[in-house]
Amino acid sequence: QEGVASEASSLAGAQKLGNLVLIYDDNRISIEGDTKIAFTEDVAARYAAYGWHVQSVDWTNGGTGYTENVQALWEAIEAARQVTDRPSFIKLTTVIGWPLPTKAGDHSVHGAKLGAAEVAGLKRELGFDPEQNFVVEPEVLAYTRGQAAGNAAAAKATWDPGFAAWMAGNPDRVGLLERISARALPEGLVGALPVYGPGKKSTRAASGEVLSAIAEVMPELWGGSADLAGSNNTTMKGQPSFLPPEQSSHEFSGSYAGRTLHFGIREHAMGNIVNAITMSGLTRCYGGTFLVFADYMRGAVRLAALQKVPSIFVWTHDSIGVGEDGPTHQPIEHLASLRAIPGLDVIRPADANETAQAWLNALEHTDRPSALILSRQDLPVIDRDAAGVAPATEVAKGGYTLLEAEGELKVVLVATGSEVSVAVAARELLQAEGVGTRVVSMPCIEWFHGQDPAYRAMVLPSGVATVAVEAGVPMGWRDLVGPAGEIVAIDHFGESAA
Repeated sequence: QEGVASEASSLAGAQKLGNLVLIYDDNRISIEGDTKIAFTEDVAARYAAYGWHVQSVDWTNGGTGYTENVQALWEAIEAARQVTDRPSFIKLTTVIGWPLPTKAGDHSVHGAKLGAAEVAGLKRELGFDPEQNFVVEPEVLAYTRGQAAGNAAAAKATWDPGFAAWMAGNPDRVGLLERISARALPEGLVGALPVYGPGKKSTRAASGEVLSAIAEVMPELWGGSADLAGSNNTTMKGQPSFLPPEQSSHEFSGSYAGRTLHFGIREHAMGNIVNAITMSGLTRCYGGTFLVFADYMRGAVRLAALQKVPSIFVWTHDSIGVGEDGPTHQPIEHLASLRAIPGLDVIRPADANETAQAWLNALEHTDRPSALILSRQDLPVIDRDAAGVAPATEVAKGGYTLLEAEGELKVVLVATGSEVSVAVAARELLQAEGVGTRVVSMPCIEWFHGQDPAYRAMVLPSGVATVAVEAGVPMGWRDLVGPAGEIVAIDHFGESAA
C-alpha cells in the first residue's frame, strides 16, 4: 500500500526490468485487521497496468481450504524467469499465521506474542514435541547443509571457469574490477576536477560540470534526477540514458548500458534505488531533486545513514533564492532537519571550487551518505590565488578560515553556501572601519565536528564575537557561535517572488 512501492513498481515497469520477479503476499491482513477497511484495489490489475507480467497462485483454493502448494509457486517463478522483456509479479494468496490453531488469519500474528499455549498447539499441529524448545533434528540439519553445499559447489563450478576466461581475455578491465570492488577512487580523479577562476557561477551548474569532468575517469559513477535534470544539473555530458532503447526521446537516447537515470517524479523511490544500487558494491549512484522535496525521500535518506551506505543526494535550489517559486518551494527548515540525521554529511559549498572539493570528499567517503546542497542562483567564485585566501581543498575539514582578519581579531563571521559571499562583503565593510574580521566557510558541520578540538578552537576561538549567517532556521548554530554569539538566519517561511 505504501506509495514508495507504487513509485518503484511503476518505474520498473517503464524500464522493462525483465530480471525482476516480485512475489506479493496477498494475506488481506494489516496491523489494523482486515485490509478491506482501507484497501480494496485489484493489485494484480494495477501491476498489469504498470506493464508487468502477472500471475496468481492461490493457496486458499478460492477460500475453500488451505494448501501450501510449493510446486505451483515454483512453476510460477520458473515461468516468470522466462519473461525477460518486463518484470514479473506473482500474487500469492495466503493465510497469515497458518497453521496456528486459533490465530491463523488474525492480525495479531503480525506483531503480538503468540503465547505459550498457541506455540504448543502449533508444535502439535506440525508433529513436534510441545515440551521441547529450539530443537532441530540432525537429519534436517544434514539435509539442509548438504543442499546448500551442493548448490554452492555447482554454482562455483559453473562460475569459476567463465570468470577465469574473462580475466584472461580482459586484463585491462581486471584492474578496474579490482579497484571498484575495493571502492578505491581512480588515480586521475583529482586531476580531472575543474578549477575555477574569479567570476560567477551557481553551485548547481558547477556540480554538473564536475560530473561531466569526472565521468570518463570514474566509469562506475552514474545517476540522475527526479524529473528535474535540467534544473539539478545531474546529467553527465555525452553519457547516454539508462532505459529501453525503444523508449529514447529526442532529448534523451540510451540503452541498458547508459549512465543517466530518469527516476520520474518519484523522489522516495529514487532515494531507495540510489541506496540499493550503491549497496550492490560495484557502482556509486547519485540522485537529485530540489532541496524542498528532500522531505519526500527522507525515509530513504535516513536508511542510508542508518546502514552506512555511501549514497550521494544532490539537492539544489537550496534557499529562498529559488527565483519565481514561492514559499512552497523555498527550503527554510531543511538544512537543520537534515543535519539532525545521525551519520549524514550535509555539504553546502560556497562557490564552484568548493563544489568540486565537496564532490571529491563525498566520493572518498565509503561509510556514510552525503547530501550536496546547491544554489540555484549564481554565486561569486572566490579568487583562491588572491593573497590571504585559503585553498578550496580546506573543504575537507568541514570548516576553515577562508579570510583571516587584518589586525587584531575582533569578529568571526561563519557562513555556508550562498551566505559566504555575504560574509566576505561584510568583512570588507568591517575592516574598512578597523574591525579585524575573519571569515570562516563552514560547508559541512559534520566534517568540522570530526576535527580535533584544537583545530576547532583555532578556527572558532572563544572570547571573540562570533556571528553565523545562513539562509535557514537558526537551529544548531548556537553550539558553534557560543552563548554570546549572534545568528543571522530565517525563522519564518518565505514570500512569493511573483
